[in-house]
Amino acid sequence: MNIHSHVATQTAQPAREDKRQAILDAALELFVERGYHGTAVPEVAVRARVGAGTIYRYFASKEALVNQLYRERKQELGTRLLEGFPARAPARDQFGELWRRMMAFARENPRAWAFLELHHHADYLDEQSRAIERQIDQGAEALLRSVQARGEVKNLEPSLLVGIVLGAFVGVVRAAWEGRIPLSDDQVAAAEACCWEAIRA
Repeated sequence: MNIHSHVATQTAQPAREDKRQAILDAALELFVERGYHGTAVPEVAVRARVGAGTIYRYFASKEALVNQLYRERKQELGTRLLEGFPARAPARDQFGELWRRMMAFARENPRAWAFLELHHHADYLDEQSRAIERQIDQGAEALLRSVQARGEVKNLEPSLLVGIVLGAFVGVVRAAWEGRIPLSDDQVAAAEACCWEAIRA
């Protein structure tokens, strides 16, 4: 390989990655705005400023695109929630930490959060996407069982407790985005305290 072809290879790779990311970013915007079924691949291409054929060089279909987007965002959320998590702390501290991490993700990545909620359990998610979802759910349920064993949280089905907390969290975030409540630190802390009271032993 001569110096010119080596330089061309080095500069071509970032351009390829930039196009792929532009497609994912455009798809995220459109899937949130119009939903999966309301978004056509040519619309993603226009938003990403690439040719429609370019999308198919990276993703075999619209379904492959939405699944890749779902997996990347879900893994990002999972990492934010679990990396360095205080596994041995009291349940009250763990709950507060999870709430704050979820809220930080929703505030910093509002489109990603909306996308994950809109496309949760959608029929076009493939087995790999569902496996990531199950892994996160199982981690949350295992954590709840461990604090239930210590008598710190109500002895109810973990999936029920997750539903109570997550439903409240989604409702708070949606109300803030719709302008019905301010998403101030005080409001976030008050909502977290209310949700803790709902599940604590």
